[in-house]
Amino acid sequence: MLQEHPIQPLQELRTVVLETARLVLRQPALADVKAIARIVADKRVAMNLRRVPHPYTLEDAAQFVSTAAAANGMTFLIEHKGEAMGLASLTWDEKNSPELGYCFDVKHWGKGFGTEAARALIDFAFEEFAIDEIRSGARVVNPASRHVLEKCGFQWTGVELHRFLALGSSTPVDRFRLKRAVWASLRDWSSARRY
Repeated sequence: MLQEHPIQPLQELRTVVLETARLVLRQPALADVKAIARIVADKRVAMNLRRVPHPYTLEDAAQFVSTAAAANGMTFLIEHKGEAMGLASLTWDEKNSPELGYCFDVKHWGKGFGTEAARALIDFAFEEFAIDEIRSGARVVNPASRHVLEKCGFQWTGVELHRFLALGSSTPVDRFRLKRAVWASLRDWSSARRY
């Protein structure tokens, strides 16, 4: 069922769990702080995330979990076989155009988990909300993230400069968008189940 205004219904949807063939995406809890800190503290991960400092501490992870529940967005911890392996989110800075973001533990890079998690969030967003498009971005020096977006049907819209806390500077970011019509034409990917 489509919702007219995504901000309010998000409060009601906080218990959403998405499942794919290999992954479970659920809301992070305080019990996940150590795992989140372990994933994001790796400089190779942090340097590709705009809003995280480096070094990334347990206190940073605890604050992240505490604010994730109250934020105007949806944040998911990604698990594979019961192990925390990454994070993904939809943030709602623009009413009809959420931003998709994700990161993974380095040991899980290159195994298709990014595409699988991104598709679960994309399907969820378009099925549940009256949105026109989903936006995302990847540092120009991060071809793997760009490849994930392209496999999900995102189209390149240009390059912007964005400030990255871990880098302490601004850097070029390839920007992408996925229109609802393109997503509808790609629906043959397996949909995530919600509980």
